[in-house]
Amino acid sequence: MLKNPFIKQLFSSFLDLAPIFAVVLVFQVLVIRQPIPDVDSVIVGTLFVILGLTLFIQGLEQSLFPIGESMAYAFARKGSLFWLLGFVFCLGFGAAIAEPGLISVVEKAANIASNSKLIEPTEAAKADYALELRITVAVSIGLAILVGVLRLLRGWPVYYPVFFAYLCIAVMTPFAPVEIIGIAYDSGVIATSSITAPVLTVLGVGLATSIKGRNPLADGFGLIVLASLMSTIFVMAYGMSR
Repeated sequence: MLKNPFIKQLFSSFLDLAPIFAVVLVFQVLVIRQPIPDVDSVIVGTLFVILGLTLFIQGLEQSLFPIGESMAYAFARKGSLFWLLGFVFCLGFGAAIAEPGLISVVEKAANIASNSKLIEPTEAAKADYALELRITVAVSIGLAILVGVLRLLRGWPVYYPVFFAYLCIAVMTPFAPVEIIGIAYDSGVIATSSITAPVLTVLGVGLATSIKGRNPLADGFGLIVLASLMSTIFVMAYGMSR
């Protein structure tokens, strides 16, 4: 059965999630010493999580990965810097705007901002705040990938833009509103998770593979950390501008 790719991935997803389930179960039974509430729903939910992760990974491997890599290779061969940079910006923006974790976090941030009287306590105000945060992060991811691809094309060391981004964060943090700092620091990590991270990795490795003189291992990685840092900078700037 494990020779079947789907069954193999299903089993792999179970192994990946097993430590999390084990920790929750051990602490629930041995530390808290309380019975698991609604066991039937927990079991069904666990099966859905395993199945969902399997389908998600299968979808990435069969659609986004090949398309992203082939398009990156095609644009690199075409030699048009304008279209290549436009493509990578749109890809980064689109991946970030569709990130499930980001959608959830900006909605939670909007609710907290409303409760803290930072915005009007209306559904319209909360929706606008969440959308603005989401677009801010998505634009920052797109620009980060654009800068990362320029770095790859020009052969700049990966630590140049990363050190500069860290410097910007260090300078901006004391001046940013305290309510936005935590959101800004978390947004970068959240926005580069389930969808964005694999897409950016494939993009970087695909470009580094297709460009002569570039090492996929040395030059193809580093996009994710730059995207995460750029998101932090933009969200703090957003908070400072309000």
